[in-house]
Amino acid sequence: MTSQFKTFMLMAVLSAVLIFMGGALGGQNGILFALVFALIMNVGSYWYSDKIVLSMYRAQELSPEDAPMVHQMVEELARNAGVPKPRLYIVPQDAPNAFATGRNPEHGVIAVTQGIMRLLPPEQLKGVLAHEMAHIANRDILVQTVAGVIASAITAIANMLQWAMIFGGNRDEEGNSTNPLAAIALMILGPIAASLIQMAISRRREYMADAAGASYCKDPMALAYALHNLDAYSRNIPMQANPATENMFIVNPLTGGSVQRLFSTHPPMEERIANLQEMANTGRYPH
Repeated sequence: MTSQFKTFMLMAVLSAVLIFMGGALGGQNGILFALVFALIMNVGSYWYSDKIVLSMYRAQELSPEDAPMVHQMVEELARNAGVPKPRLYIVPQDAPNAFATGRNPEHGVIAVTQGIMRLLPPEQLKGVLAHEMAHIANRDILVQTVAGVIASAITAIANMLQWAMIFGGNRDEEGNSTNPLAAIALMILGPIAASLIQMAISRRREYMADAAGASYCKDPMALAYALHNLDAYSRNIPMQANPATENMFIVNPLTGGSVQRLFSTHPPMEERIANLQEMANTGRYPH
């Protein structure tokens, strides 16, 4: 199965969980409510996500006069990716990291931290920019937004089920009370399943962005070395990051133990680097 197909299947499963939770809340009306609720949240998140996240990190637009080399890199990578040149922003943080946002390739944005501009050599920085360009070309911002909003809708419905049980309003379309044990199981397992699927989608998109980014910059090892260095820096230079946005960054800005790794939005770094080394050895760039 290709990575795109795997993403499609994960999205289908996530949507099925949403529909099932909506049905448990109120039959066909509950399903309709769940779909409408997710649609409304999707539209708002999709349209304003770039403005929200850039404001959250106090990012400022980076002009060609301030960073001509970086703009030249981005212009070349955009041509290779077949997308319009995205706008460049800089985040005033010492931790080296980067992310992409924007509702579509025509409104793409790449944001880099002050730390990554200072610490990475040009060829590695170009690999990072290529990775973020791949997120824009693959429309990952849209995919991640939809997945995140569906997961949020599932959690909201689980909370509604909880209140329905408390006030005795959890009934099907015939007016019969639903099984309380089943409702409790849904309240607990629904959000957990949604989170796990959302994380799996995010990890799959990271693998795809690594592969596509390596093909755009034509140097898989530059990206591999960049990931190795960024992973090491992230352990020593903390980043002030909102957990809700951790999936956007090229390396996870948050650190944690084995439990957090299970719910991580990023694949294991050693696997990402190994994949890039294989691409360098074989000259193949899977998407």
